[in-house]
Amino acid sequence: MLGAVFPGNKTVELMEFPDPTPGPNEVVLEMKASGVCGSDLKNYRGTFVGKLPPGPIIAGHEPCGIVMAKGSAVESSVARVGSRVMVHHYKGCGCCSDCMTGWTHMCPDKEASYGLTAHGGHAQYLKVPADTLVELPDDLSFEVGAAISCGSGTAWGALKKIGYANCERIVVVGQGPVGQAVTQFAVAMGGEVIAIDINRDRLVDAKKLGAAFTIHSGEVDAWEAVRELTHGKGVPYVVETSGSDQGGLDALRCAGAWGKVAFVGMGGKVALNVTDHLIRKQLQVFGSWTFSKSWQQECAAFVSKHQVNVEKLFTNRWELGQADEAYRLFDQQMTGKSVIVFP
Repeated sequence: MLGAVFPGNKTVELMEFPDPTPGPNEVVLEMKASGVCGSDLKNYRGTFVGKLPPGPIIAGHEPCGIVMAKGSAVESSVARVGSRVMVHHYKGCGCCSDCMTGWTHMCPDKEASYGLTAHGGHAQYLKVPADTLVELPDDLSFEVGAAISCGSGTAWGALKKIGYANCERIVVVGQGPVGQAVTQFAVAMGGEVIAIDINRDRLVDAKKLGAAFTIHSGEVDAWEAVRELTHGKGVPYVVETSGSDQGGLDALRCAGAWGKVAFVGMGGKVALNVTDHLIRKQLQVFGSWTFSKSWQQECAAFVSKHQVNVEKLFTNRWELGQADEAYRLFDQQMTGKSVIVFP
């Protein structure tokens, strides 16, 4: 089979790999959709800091497909041939408290992150442990399943962290694919979203997704605009997805007294005034890194039940042979969600 790998110089190379066969506790998926995610870009650009295994690794950590083969020890209750599934894209030790509660990526002895340290979904087939599978509801497309497998699932995880479910105002800093997913979910919960970005086109998209107000933080001071909208109070909930210095500071400034702030966007340094930004406002600030396996399942169920149109997040669909072009465009950070689809 062909798989897309990152040589590290802002290119994608298609290489031949053996078709995988499952071990006793593994399954092989026939891929149907594999999302392109912002966190791929460090590896794509060659700037990833961390230990990578030797040899080429197939990219793609948002896999969704059909179970085509399973190992001898995989029970039908865990996986059935023909099932439509997503993947919780980490493998842990399976024994620690994090693994036992579905937070595999927090495992201190994490064995694999699919698409980074083990082969991912940018290929026709993918081999993973059977216990990483999450069922995809029948009414959701494979593309939507791929989005939930990281980007939209990460948005859901941030809202879960801050306990957002009561229809209140929320500021969403950054309207890239993850920020737009936060906007979608908050609107579906009946919330009033104030979307902030420096890209006018993304603010137009946020409005189409249901944002009540949009703020171009490259033209106006974000806090001043939010203060005017809230009569000086700020908002009770904020999710920061931009990963920028100013975005992080704006997130803290826009939160009102007793507010809850989730930081999702990786990168950036926030020069804050601890007294004014945190202590005197009694803020609760959360770091939010993806989601647990159960939250992934919960996100899919919410999308299905409330008919959230996750398809609206996609601006580009590509075939595997177009992976180099797909990442070249996505690297410009001017598009919406992209996905590689398979026949």
